[in-house]
Parts: sequence; C-alpha cells; structure tokens
Amino acid sequence: MQEQKMRYFLIDGIRGFAIVNMVVFHFLYDVFIVYGKNPMWYGMTAVHFWQQAICCTFIFISGFVWSWGIERNIRRGVCFNVYGLIISLVTLIFIPSETIWFGILSFMGCAILLMFPLHKIFKHIPPMLGLIASFLLFILCKHIQYGYIGIGNLFHIQLPEIFYSIKMLTPFGFPFPGFQSSDYFPLFPWMFLYLCGFFGSKIFMGHFSWQNLACHKIPILSMIGCRTIWIYLIHQPISMLICILLFN
Repeated sequence: MQEQKMRYFLIDGIRGFAIVNMVVFHFLYDVFIVYGKNPMWYGMTAVHFWQQAICCTFIFISGFVWSWGIERNIRRGVCFNVYGLIISLVTLIFIPSETIWFGILSFMGCAILLMFPLHKIFKHIPPMLGLIASFLLFILCKHIQYGYIGIGNLFHIQLPEIFYSIKMLTPFGFPFPGFQSSDYFPLFPWMFLYLCGFFGSKIFMGHFSWQNLACHKIPILSMIGCRTIWIYLIHQPISMLICILLFN
C-alpha cells in the first residue's frame, strides 16, 4: 500500500481540538485531584465523558491514519512505546500516587505495531462490515477490566477470575488485584476502537467529496494537530510547574 500523499488538514484540526482539550483537562486534573482542590471533580459524569471523548478521538484517528504512512509506522510504534515507558518512569519517580502503567501512548505504540500482521487479514474485510463489527466488539468489551463483557444493562458475562491473576495479562485488559494506574488503556477493548478508525479510513477513501472537504484547514487547530505528540509530552510538566507556582 502506498503512503498517503495528500494532507487532510481537517483531520489535523480534529486532532488539534482534542489535544487542546487534553491540555485543559490535565491542568484541571492537577488542580482538583493532584493538589486536592476538589477531590470529587474526577468522579463527575460530565468529566468522565469529556475524558473519554478526548481519548477516543486520539485512538480513532490513530487507526484512521495508519494506512497513510506505513513506511513510518514501525518507527512511530517504537517511539510511542519508548515515550510511554519514559512517562511511566517519570510519574513513578516524581508522582508515585499518579503512576501511569500502560497509558494511551503505550497502547497506541503497541496498536501501531500490531496492525502490521493484522492489516493483511483485515484488508480483505468489507470496510462497513469491519467498522460495525469493531464498534460492537468495543462496546461489548468496554468493561472487560472490571471482570465482565456485555452491553449496558442488557446482559453481561462474568469472565474467569484466573485471567485477572496473571500479571502479564494486565496490558491486554485483565488487571491483577491491586493494580493501579492513573491512565490505563489496555489492548482490549481499545484495539477495537483503533480498528474502527482503520475501517473508517477505508470508507473515507471511497468518497472523493469527503476527501475534498477534509483538505480544508481549521485555523490554528490544524497547525496544532500536526504537533500533538510534542504537545502531549511537554504539557504535563508545564502544567505541574504552573500548579507549583500557584499553590506552593
């Protein structure tokens, strides 16, 4: 598959909007949770949906653009895993109460690399069928880390406890007893959302009118969206520095 030549600035704009929201969200998290100004803030329903919307956007778009830069994906996958490891070590040393194990960067690094063998299979699946199936599996497995799979209040199936007693299965969505991470994105269910993006891209590429629309820039946000990884890596130290100046 050839690397994508055209730049779809609208995608960058959506990613830019997501990273701006993430910066604001993490700053408020530092103020309300890390510095204890409002410990109940993170448990609010609106805050939960806000956080989920931000993360879902990043994961979906990462899957969406995977086919457009295959030649760079090995490097991207390795770099994301390295960045994720660095963040884990930094949080463990400086903010042990907020240590991150298998956060969103680690997940996306693994997802990028896993797509190399998987896309050879999934490219033969009709995109709309793949999108629907992936979304249903994502919803079905959304609570797998809590010990069951199911859809809302319709039904749920309890999973064998042995899955959650093996520490090596924690990155797959089966956290062991006592596991804690302030940012946890296991392969299941999030790999299914990544696949939603992958199949969504196939549908998108079949509509020239959508491609023409996506070529339009969103002022400022499209520019920001081209630099999301660097903003992600530096925004939290800056946020903590501001909090130190404000509250210490």
